[in-house]
Amino acid sequence: MKPRGMLMIEHRLIEKVLVVANNKAKAMTARTFDPLFIDAVVDFIRVYADRTHHGKEEEILFQKLSTMKLDSSDARMMAELIDEHAQARAKVKAIREFNEKFKRGEPSAALEIARIIDWLAAFYPVHIQKEDKIFFPNTEAYFSASELDALLGEFNEFDRKMIHEKYQNVYKELSQA
Repeated sequence: MKPRGMLMIEHRLIEKVLVVANNKAKAMTARTFDPLFIDAVVDFIRVYADRTHHGKEEEILFQKLSTMKLDSSDARMMAELIDEHAQARAKVKAIREFNEKFKRGEPSAALEIARIIDWLAAFYPVHIQKEDKIFFPNTEAYFSASELDALLGEFNEFDRKMIHEKYQNVYKELSQA
């Protein structure tokens, strides 16, 4: 498998989760709203989509590419992708804040959460398509076969460490509660 294969497999799960999240969020009313479901969606996006998936892109792939002489369109697209990751983070932060408001008794927050999840469900397929169809194939050409193998190894090592990072953070949150 090439490194982009791993990233594309992750994309498929992100797409599936966002479809489920969007469908359920649209079906919820202020009365049937489930903040625990939203907590699970936020956790998935923050840990899997952002920290694990975007982490491999930003901390490994993009870092390596930033040391290379990229074609101007590839460099522009990488900057655009980084900006899109930041936009998604901001939206997830807003969901988390609105979910806390809902838990504190503000039922109107449910509508805002559904609106933001709908935005994410529309945003991610376009973002993913850009990566899968354009950026990953184009930038793969900057690496030799052995460099691609090493990159895949780094991705696997990154994933191996993620479970420990996740639960170290759970411990920190629990110990501060």
